[in-house]
Amino acid sequence: MSLQEPNHERALEALEWAAKEAEGGSAGAPPTIVLADDYRRAAELVLPDLRVRLDRVMMATDAERGLDALLTCGALSALLPPVKEMVGFSDGEWRHKDVWKHTKQVVRQATAKLEVRWAALLHDIGKVKTRSIAPDGEVHFFGHAEVGARMFDRMERRVSLFRGEPALRDAVRFLILHHLRASQYSADWTDSAVRRFGREMGDRLPDLLCLSRADITTKRPERRRKGLQQIEDLALRVASIAELDAREPPLPSGIGNEIMRVFGLPPSRRIGELKSALEQAVAAGEVPPHEPFETYLAFLEQNRARFGLG
Repeated sequence: MSLQEPNHERALEALEWAAKEAEGGSAGAPPTIVLADDYRRAAELVLPDLRVRLDRVMMATDAERGLDALLTCGALSALLPPVKEMVGFSDGEWRHKDVWKHTKQVVRQATAKLEVRWAALLHDIGKVKTRSIAPDGEVHFFGHAEVGARMFDRMERRVSLFRGEPALRDAVRFLILHHLRASQYSADWTDSAVRRFGREMGDRLPDLLCLSRADITTKRPERRRKGLQQIEDLALRVASIAELDAREPPLPSGIGNEIMRVFGLPPSRRIGELKSALEQAVAAGEVPPHEPFETYLAFLEQNRARFGLG
């Protein structure tokens, strides 16, 4: 076979070399001739074998070295071009931090869980497309999480590294999209805001918090301490409010009887539907939990049309 013809075996050999680099083994010299089409052909023909090697890089103790090996052998350019674009790209933060170096550190610091490590690699891909510089010289990346999620979608349509693994793909995309959410927390968030955050993050909250912790790469000890404490405070508040809600229902006991009395409704399934609608409004932060009857009756009165009360 000509060296110019796609050969998936060359790609697998190169990825095996990168995986051994990440795992600290004796990888030998880097491969000399690997075509971009070799990697794309491997993704088409032997995706599980390709992914096994990429996952070994991601999960290795020296993932940073492995990622540099993927750069050296051309795998980033062929399979993960948005990641390759971060190499040498500066985000303007404190002496112009290199986004590629930051990303590798985030991967290393992330908990060794596949979806978290992959999200760590991809969480800032949107920065390259969104950098803007204000008149005062301050650098911004407005909307880079949302842009990054869309870039991930395009990358998947082009190469589809997560083909056949929709749960993993969706988890990685979710973490890219929401990776800034925990760092936006402040102590003045209301309980309703914390409750809403916990509900929106759902079962992915632990992974999101792990990624948020890993995303703190500042060399300033005090800034790092404050960032980690902020995430810990948020995690404790989410857990505390969830515990309170599990122990004490958000609506007062007897609210159904009060609804029937005030709105002249007979006992029926309709009362249960109104209670459920009130619980959803509480969860959405429209009305606070654990309040007297009057609060919820007034809310229903103010929203008669919405709740079908005439």
